[in-house]
Amino acid sequence: MPSQTEKIGLIAGNGKFPLLVLDAARAQGLEVVVVAIKEETFPEIEDKGAASVHWLSLGELSKLIETFQQEGVQRAIMAGQVKHKQIFSAIRPDWRLAKLLLSLTTRNTDSLLGAVAKVLADEGITLESSTGLLEPLLVKSGVLTRRAPTEQERKNVDYGRAVARQLAQYDIGQTVVIAESACVAVEAMEGTDATIERAGHIMGSLRGDASTLSRALTVVKIAKPNQDMRFDVPVIGVKTIEVMQAAGATCLALDAGKCLLLDGEKVLYAANAAGIAMVADAA
Repeated sequence: MPSQTEKIGLIAGNGKFPLLVLDAARAQGLEVVVVAIKEETFPEIEDKGAASVHWLSLGELSKLIETFQQEGVQRAIMAGQVKHKQIFSAIRPDWRLAKLLLSLTTRNTDSLLGAVAKVLADEGITLESSTGLLEPLLVKSGVLTRRAPTEQERKNVDYGRAVARQLAQYDIGQTVVIAESACVAVEAMEGTDATIERAGHIMGSLRGDASTLSRALTVVKIAKPNQDMRFDVPVIGVKTIEVMQAAGATCLALDAGKCLLLDGEKVLYAANAAGIAMVADAA
């Protein structure tokens, strides 16, 4: 067991993921130094018992490094989403982040966060797996809900996986939405929930006797071919199930061992209540 004085840094994005990591780290006797992102992090991070919480703007990479060094942090975890579009919005990067952005040949999630991880490593801060403390929440293989996918939903899953695997090679997004083996929506910068909502709007615009496409949507969310578990790990929470229900999605497929169920049993309860089938297959 680690000593009470051993420290770990937490770079906290949005959602419940950072809160769960913080709880798990404290349960293991670690002192947690939080760098909370002003534009993303839930304010309740202040009430979770961290050794300290430092609020930084998204562009302040130098200040992040200085904060960890002053706190004596040599290990860190990045947890919680930072919306890709935020990075290219009105956020002002400091000189270090500006230099990093200019050095990138592609500006996808992997290249950007991989470059940040290298900068941290060069400064003596090792970025570790974001799921290391939350292994029980990684989705297990098999049918997760009371209802298994129907034959058509399984066809959608198979087709969706084939499409998503191709897209994942280019780090475009992790989610595709399928209806009757037709691709309705593909995730880009907007995030999973917004992709599902868009698919629902598209299907809503097809209402009428002339449409031959089934209204039932299948959501497929996968890990990347060589998923770096230090960041951008696929996550599902209760909100995603609620968004699926509103959009008319009836099935959710995930990668076993590569996706976190942030609300644990609450996700499965919500899915069962909505009649949504959830299934996880080996990546």
